[in-house]
Amino acid sequence: MTQFDLTDEQLQIQEMARQFTADAITPHAAEWDEKHIFPRDTIRAAAELGFASIYVSEESGGIGLGRLEAALIMEAMAYGCPSTSAFISIHNMASWMIDSFGSQAVKDKYLPSLITMERIASYCLTEPSSGSDAAALKTRAVLDGDHYVVNGSKQFISGAGENEIYVTMVRTGEESPKGISCLVIEKDMPGVSFGANERKLGWHSQPTRQVTFDNVRVPVENRVGGEGEGFRFAMMGLDGGRLNIGACSLGGAQRCLDEAVKYTKDRQQFGKPIADFQNTQFVLADMATELEAARALLYLAAAKVTAGAPDKTKFAAMAKRFATDTGSSVVDRALQLHGGYGYLMDYPIERFWRDLRVHSILEGTNQVMRMIVGRELTRQ
Repeated sequence: MTQFDLTDEQLQIQEMARQFTADAITPHAAEWDEKHIFPRDTIRAAAELGFASIYVSEESGGIGLGRLEAALIMEAMAYGCPSTSAFISIHNMASWMIDSFGSQAVKDKYLPSLITMERIASYCLTEPSSGSDAAALKTRAVLDGDHYVVNGSKQFISGAGENEIYVTMVRTGEESPKGISCLVIEKDMPGVSFGANERKLGWHSQPTRQVTFDNVRVPVENRVGGEGEGFRFAMMGLDGGRLNIGACSLGGAQRCLDEAVKYTKDRQQFGKPIADFQNTQFVLADMATELEAARALLYLAAAKVTAGAPDKTKFAAMAKRFATDTGSSVVDRALQLHGGYGYLMDYPIERFWRDLRVHSILEGTNQVMRMIVGRELTRQ
C-alpha cells in the first residue's frame, strides 16, 4: 500500500457499486434514455446499499462515508448511466444538508424517509433569472407567525414533479448572500406546482422541471439552520456536488474508453484491426492518460473536502472543471473512433456524449470554476 492507493474498505465500496451497476443499471440504461423512463425502483434499490445517505452521519441512520467514497460510488454508477448516478448525487446533497445543518426536529421529520428513498429530495437553488449569479435569487419567504409564506420559482430542478422533498434556497432578508435561508418544502404543500417536463439533449432518465411556489406556507421548524445561513450551506453543498458530477464524467468517459478499445480491436479496415494503426493507439493513449490525470485530481480534491482543508473549494472547482472537460473530450474521441456507428443509438457512445455535455454547465459552469480558482490564486 502507498498513500496513493485506495484502502481495502474503499475498494470494497467501489466493487459493490460496480456490481450493482452491472446488474441493475447498465442492462437497462439505453431503454431508460430512449423511452425517458425514470427508474424509481432501481434508485430505491441503490438506497438499500446506503447510496441514498452516503455522507449522512451514522447516528442519523446514514453510512457516514467521506467525499472520496462518494466519488467512487458515483463514478461506478455513471459507468452504466451518468444521468441516474447524477440524480442520486443530488438526493445525497439534499440529505447531507438536512443532516449537517438542520435541527433535530427537521432531521427526525425527513431523514428516515430520505435514507430509504421512500421520499426523494431535490435541491432548489437556480432560478429563471439567476444561474451563475445564484446570490441574486428572488424567491422570497416572509415570516407570518409560525410559518414562512413562500413565493417565487426555481428552474432546471432535477426530480421536480416526481420527488417529494425540495431543499430550497429562499430570500428571507436583505438583497445579498446574507439574506438567503434554506427551507425544506414538501411536494404536497398547497401552492407548490410544476412546469412541463423539459425536453433535454440528455439526462433522459430523470425529469427536469420548473418549480413554482404560490403563497406556500412552510413551518418555521422546516428551516435548515438559522436565517441568513442558506447561501453558505448551498456553497458548501456545491463543493461535494461538483466532485460527484466530476466523478460521473469519469465513469461515463471510462465506459466510452473501454467501448472504444473493444470496438477498434474488432473493427477491420485495410486488412487489419484499426487498433493496430499507430494513430488509433495514440488517440487511445491520450484518452487513458487524460482520464487518469483527471481521476487523480478529483480524488485529491475529494480528500481535501472531507478533511475540510483551507483550499478545498479551490480544489473542488479545479477537479470539477478538469474532470468534466476531460470526460466530454474522451467521449467525443470515442465517438470519432467508432466512425458512423458511434452516431447510432445501437451503440452507447452517443448517449454518453449527450449525458456528459451538461456536466460542464451544472453545479457551477466551468467558466465559474475558473473564476473561483483564479480568485483564490490572485488573493495569495
